Amino acid sequence: MQDSLMQEGLMLMAFGMGFVFVFLTVLVIATTGMSKLVARWSPVPAKPEAARTPAPAAAAQDDDLMVVISTAVHRYRQRHRR
Repeated sequence: MQDSLMQEGLMLMAFGMGFVFVFLTVLVIATTGMSKLVARWSPVPAKPEAARTPAPAAAAQDDDLMVVISTAVHRYRQRHRR
């Protein structure tokens, strides 16, 4: 009785491992196939435009942003001192 139980356990283990192996193999094949299909049918990315010179207003905005960020950091550090 002990031998037949051991054989059934080994058969069940082999069946389970085989099923998982087949499933993972099919999953890898399906993923690879879908990647190739998407790469084939995806639109070509647009070419980036020539670099434009930044407007002077952007520099003023950057300065304002820097002031706001530094003020926020200063207030945070004041409130959370140890």
